[in-house]
Amino acid sequence: MFAPLKSVVPRSLYGRAALILIVPIVTIQLVISISFIQRHYEGVTRQMARGLMIELRHLIDVVNRAPGPAAAEARAAAVAQALEFRVALPAEWGEVRDRRDFWDLSGRQLIPALHGGLPELAAVDLVNTDNEVRLLFETAAGPLSVAVERRRVSASNPHQLLVLMIVTSILMTVIAYLFLSNQLRPIKRLADAAEAFGKGQHIAYRPRGALEVRAAGQAFLEMRARIERQIEQRTLMLSGVSHDLRTPLTRLRLGLSMLSEPEEAEELLRDVADMERLVDEFLSFVRGDALEEAEQVDPLALVARVVENAQRAGQKVTLVRADGEGTMVLRPAAVGRALENLVGNAVRYGSRAEVSVALGERALRITVEDDGPGIPRDRRDEALRPFTRLDQARNQNRGGGVGLGLTIAMDIARNHGGTLRLGESPTLGGLRAELTLAR
Repeated sequence: MFAPLKSVVPRSLYGRAALILIVPIVTIQLVISISFIQRHYEGVTRQMARGLMIELRHLIDVVNRAPGPAAAEARAAAVAQALEFRVALPAEWGEVRDRRDFWDLSGRQLIPALHGGLPELAAVDLVNTDNEVRLLFETAAGPLSVAVERRRVSASNPHQLLVLMIVTSILMTVIAYLFLSNQLRPIKRLADAAEAFGKGQHIAYRPRGALEVRAAGQAFLEMRARIERQIEQRTLMLSGVSHDLRTPLTRLRLGLSMLSEPEEAEELLRDVADMERLVDEFLSFVRGDALEEAEQVDPLALVARVVENAQRAGQKVTLVRADGEGTMVLRPAAVGRALENLVGNAVRYGSRAEVSVALGERALRITVEDDGPGIPRDRRDEALRPFTRLDQARNQNRGGGVGLGLTIAMDIARNHGGTLRLGESPTLGGLRAELTLAR
């Protein structure tokens, strides 16, 4: 029922609040204006017309009782001078018909009222530059023309009340909107703080405004503090676990290096290296980007640096496109780690990878494509879950892991207000990973 209205109703809180404020005021003004116009141009005009008709009836009776044309003209002139009319007897009118302007609202009531009270009236002319009402009567002495000032049948300056109402309404609307804007500003600040926190940024915020807005702001601050405290405790716990595990792993590596049989020690040393790498991946996943401050960074330079590092490591990675220019607020180490994970997955399961980056007005898009076997469409959501390895789809012999590379990239993207999408590469035929970060 209300679906067509959704396309015209403002979507912002400011717009809807202004609509709630303005619509009742405009409606009241329209109702009052219509009521006033109807009362003024119908009632007042008819009353003034009745007073004029009494004077005109007296003038016509005097002319009709005159014994001749000369006497009728003299008597008409005398009465007209007393009543402040301009008369002409006999009159000469080029066109005998009623005339008025389209926007002449009082004329719509004046002409029928005069015709109804004066049977001798032949025509009424309201279209002239002298601001007069010209009347043509049929009398016993011939056609009689009477000119009356318009102010005698219409109220002077009838628009003043309407102008006063409109000006007052505009003034009160502006005052109310300023007050409303002052009340909505704390809500906008709360929304900005929540949006920034969703992008991984921490901006100063203090609850202001009405009691309800202050309560919502205080709840947001408490929620943000709990989340930050939980991330910090999780990071400290995993850091301690990592430290406790590294010590025995170091002793184990040292002991294995002192064995007399190098062949057996080599296999065990590889197992120890795998265990250290797994510990590093677990710690990287849990830590995320919580310990890094956001800063203004050139994202194109950041992507180019990650690609150069991969090339120096012997990986077949190419930066095929870099569009846009400028800087944006992000955590460079976290974004670099996410991109390194995507590039590492691409070269692990394929022979080469292509990277493209585009910096737009609202978002940064980094795309990594490879020529590997890819991931089936129905298993792409599963590939983003922690500790998930799609060994049937990806080549297990090209490298091992615990299934955290894509999850870490997804977590970093969400902390920057973005997301990670998986698809099929149109150029290389393998996997296409698109990392989107809000700007």
